Amino acid sequence: MKARNIREHGDQELEQLHDETLRKVFDLRVRKGVGNATDQPLLVRETRRDLARIKTVLRERELKKHG
Repeated sequence: MKARNIREHGDQELEQLHDETLRKVFDLRVRKGVGNATDQPLLVRETRRDLARIKTVLRERELKKHG
C-alpha cells in the first residue's frame, strides 16, 4: 500500500486500518512462531511496512492539528 493511498482515507478509516493491520502482523508472527510459516515470507515484511506507513500518516495529521 502506498502512502498516497493511505492519505486518501479519513481519520476514522485510518484508525480502523491501523487496528486491522496490527492484528494481521500479530497473527503472522504467531503463525511463524508455531511453525506454520506463511507461503509468502515477504508478507510479514510488507505488512509491517504498511503498518509503519499508516502510523506515519496518523502522526503527521496529529502534528498538523497541534501546530
